[in-house]
Amino acid sequence: MYLPTYCSSSSILRACRIRTASTLSASAPSFSSVVASRTSAKQDSVRFSSLSSVSFRSRSFSSSLRSSALRWSHGVDWRSPVSLRAQIRTASPVLERLERKIATMASENPFKGIFTALPKPGGGEFGKFYSLPALNEPRIDKLPYSIRILLESAIRNCDNFQVTKEDVQKIIDWENTAPKQVEIPFKPARVLLQDFTGVPAVVDLASMRDAMKNLDSDPDKINPLVPVDLVIDHSVQVDVARSENAVQANMDLEFKRNKERFAFLKWGSTAFRNMLVVPPGSGIVHQVNLEYLGRVVFNTDGVLYPDSVVGTDSHTTMIDGLGVAGWGVGGIEAEATMLGQPMSMVLPGVVGFKLSGKLNEGVTATDLVLTVTQMLRKHGVVGKFVEFYGEGMSQLSLADRATIANMSPEYGATMGFFPVDHVTLQYLKLTGRSDETVAMIEAYLRANKMFVDYNEPEQERAYSSYLDLDLTNVEPCISGPKRPHDRVPLKDMKVDWHSCLDNKVGFKGFAVPKEEQEKVVKFTYHGQPAVLKHGSVVIAAITSCTNTSNPSVMLGAGLVAKKACELGLEVKPWVKTSLAPGSGVVTKYLLQSGLQSYLNQQGFNIVGYGCTTCIGNSGDLDESVASAVADNDLVAAAVLSGNRNFEGRVHPLTRANYLASPPLVVAYALAGTVDIDFEKEPIGTGKDGKSVYFKDIWPTSAEIAEAVQSSVLPDMFKSTYEAITKGNPFWNQLSVPSSSLYLWDPSSTYIHKPPYFSGMTMDPPGARGVKDAYCLLLFGDSITTDHISPAGSIHKDSPAAKYLMERGVDRKDFNSYGSRRGNDEVMARGTFANIRIVNKLLNGEVGPKTVHIPTGEKLYVYDAAMRYKSAGQDTIVIAGAEYGSGSSRDWAAKGPMLQGVKAVIAKSFERIHRSNLVGMGIIPLCFKPGEDADTLGLTGHERYTINLPAKVTDIKPGQDITVTTDNGKSFTCTVRFDTEVELAYFDHGGILQYVIRNLTKQ
Repeated sequence: MYLPTYCSSSSILRACRIRTASTLSASAPSFSSVVASRTSAKQDSVRFSSLSSVSFRSRSFSSSLRSSALRWSHGVDWRSPVSLRAQIRTASPVLERLERKIATMASENPFKGIFTALPKPGGGEFGKFYSLPALNEPRIDKLPYSIRILLESAIRNCDNFQVTKEDVQKIIDWENTAPKQVEIPFKPARVLLQDFTGVPAVVDLASMRDAMKNLDSDPDKINPLVPVDLVIDHSVQVDVARSENAVQANMDLEFKRNKERFAFLKWGSTAFRNMLVVPPGSGIVHQVNLEYLGRVVFNTDGVLYPDSVVGTDSHTTMIDGLGVAGWGVGGIEAEATMLGQPMSMVLPGVVGFKLSGKLNEGVTATDLVLTVTQMLRKHGVVGKFVEFYGEGMSQLSLADRATIANMSPEYGATMGFFPVDHVTLQYLKLTGRSDETVAMIEAYLRANKMFVDYNEPEQERAYSSYLDLDLTNVEPCISGPKRPHDRVPLKDMKVDWHSCLDNKVGFKGFAVPKEEQEKVVKFTYHGQPAVLKHGSVVIAAITSCTNTSNPSVMLGAGLVAKKACELGLEVKPWVKTSLAPGSGVVTKYLLQSGLQSYLNQQGFNIVGYGCTTCIGNSGDLDESVASAVADNDLVAAAVLSGNRNFEGRVHPLTRANYLASPPLVVAYALAGTVDIDFEKEPIGTGKDGKSVYFKDIWPTSAEIAEAVQSSVLPDMFKSTYEAITKGNPFWNQLSVPSSSLYLWDPSSTYIHKPPYFSGMTMDPPGARGVKDAYCLLLFGDSITTDHISPAGSIHKDSPAAKYLMERGVDRKDFNSYGSRRGNDEVMARGTFANIRIVNKLLNGEVGPKTVHIPTGEKLYVYDAAMRYKSAGQDTIVIAGAEYGSGSSRDWAAKGPMLQGVKAVIAKSFERIHRSNLVGMGIIPLCFKPGEDADTLGLTGHERYTINLPAKVTDIKPGQDITVTTDNGKSFTCTVRFDTEVELAYFDHGGILQYVIRNLTKQ
């Protein structure tokens, strides 16, 4: 029985758990005896799947759900199961019989013998759970904690249909099976969305309902079957900065630009069951998840199980710092999870990362995470879990752990996991979780051997490989100028900067001629003389979930601002400074400490509660600054406390972008340049005429600790989150229809019905190779999803701009690509539209164009793709290593599919992007080791044929296939369908088509 999916989708299914509990034995058989009791479950499983899709939706149910959502607190289930159960019974008496039938079937879990009670210390019980120790299986004791979470999920959800006893055995035998890349199903407890990725997910759900109707099936079968939380945090831009009114002004503009999108999301929160939408202005999704949404352990109607989550943002991994298994997936994969599909994943290897020692004076959590990121990138952890352990763990606050976990995508791991210990429990209490909830969490995790107690002897666990770091060796650093893992020790920054100016264009180079490197550009800023050089800081932003969850670095930034004010230093007025906290709690403790006033004096006024600069929502630079940079070809710099600094992401005019801790962001803003040696050169001149150095403004660890102790209080979290679902006047005034089918507006430029299901029939299209395809784009290494997916501002001359202007949209109202993710017409035109993209077909020219091979014309990528498509010609993309690294952007797969791309051949793929390509029906292929386009002599002007077997059943995961060209060359590639489930998705033309056909048959 799949408790967290089927039984959390409605209170009917929840009710079955209570009845089931009394029928289950608490005995503890050995694992071998459990697996020996085979049952013929296939028919029952099919019936169970069918029952799970029955629609229980009614008007009274929906209104009950909406009202219960506002009552949510961590002490109770916010979805109010008791009241919902009463509403459903009122709606339909026949459902009582369904409850009894489901309860009977639920008892058929082959592991029911280890379903046992968890007693409370004072009598009674917390609930019942599937006990791993009751299996009497010694191999479990050596499993990493992160693998134990996968094991518990498989046991709890085992129905011998979607999850089999063989799957459970694979996980128990992890030491032997993980190196073999075996496939397992995984059913996360919940799904997390943000608005950029959430809008297309809800658009797809809405269009899937239309598809179900067109196939003469019930549209209301399309509903999330697991809890879905959507936090609107990606829409606010830094249009107004350095103003006490910045929050209100930016929110006004946010709602003006995004009213249509927000109304659509609000409709989704009422039209779909099991979906909570957290309104704009509440905070950054990952910080809200950490401080509020994260359950750590679910207690759903008396059944206990670990919290786990997949999210449509790659930094979902931040929750791993709380001991919750979570990672980013594409929107496509998340939608399937919402709809009850098990996630097919390769059982991962786990890198054990041992921490020892203690951070030195003046070293921040950001310095630590940039060091860890570099180490893990070098080690190679793509597709793996990283699990942290060792005595050094006791020195890391929960916020420090979350900072490291957040950066998992930057070091390439699926997740960076910190098991629950006493530090976790202290954080749960700090953030307002009740004492009873925390006691339940500790009792469950201890009983199921998922809790780490550093006061007890630690049993040795097995890992796939090992790393260790003595925290005393971590030194202050930043990363850049174009990649998160290009760490630069602070003491070496000036030398490194000058080498970047000298080096040829690349990740560490700008190729600025020697005679140009000292160029000084004088201009007038609001009537005052101003000066810019190469390396001048024009954006300094304290932003992003990476650091704004961490009081030590946020208060550290405030202390730097305070010391600078007292010494008479000021940030130059032309530096665009901003502070975007991850939640309202940050504002409260900065005000409590008295440090916000000093940040304001230095221009770091709060601009809003969202991701802002880290995702490219940095807003425009002042026109005088922009002209000075652009007209003189300056390599201007941005310094931000974010997690991404890919070229073209932060702002089109900042070619150098550095990741730094919040206090370092303030320091660089004060210096006004990255071309400085903080150890030797003064930051500026104080009010007494003396030079002020870095050491004069840098706070001690004791000063920071005192500020944290006195300023970060539990009541701040409680009061902030008690009000979070109440919205704000803007949100509450949005009027939305009550229909279950969305009423598409054909004139909308924000929300558009996608063409994925146009002409869809019940018959899958089957396997399809590629014949005589042209190369649309030829890439080198490290093409990120930022290069592929539409992101940032819409360029005035782009195909997307042309589309909008043809529909009467003024340039000032273009908004960003992210805000228009619900319109496939805009997004298809914005795919491969990054101004910094390097396409080898253009012979060194940088920009969003390509060569139309048949004519030799240079066209925008979209225009070339449409010309191929209209002529009925297939296209492919050829790339180097790490294709698709970066954020888990579903449009990085949807866009190429809509442009007609049939396959991507690369040296290697980032995990999520490869999965998304499969989900959209695009074939991912890898060159053989040591080979690529260059070694094979491919120019991109050839025509390519990919010979796949005619039947999907004849394709095996990871098999070799032959690619031939029209000039007689042929080479072997590995087809990267990694699991049988992915082959099924390919057979159906995509994952959503697969889900629709399966639901229609039920």
